[in-house]
Amino acid sequence: GPLFVFCNKAKDKLKILYWDKTGFALWYKRLEKQKFKWPTKLSSQAFELTHQQMSWLLSGYDMLGHEPLHYQSLI
Repeated sequence: GPLFVFCNKAKDKLKILYWDKTGFALWYKRLEKQKFKWPTKLSSQAFELTHQQMSWLLSGYDMLGHEPLHYQSLI
């Protein structure tokens, strides 16, 4: 089912809210030294993730990929 994922401003804590057939459950993860790769340049505050992207987020990888490169000239 759907998960609702929230990240704090410091990007070191995640809360995941989901329904487990008997009620809402809350899963909490806090990183000691690193930060989650939470997207900052989105057109809206809500977005969908695939299972793979969610796994990448929880593992500390960039879930949406790298920013596109823009070149001013070609050699």
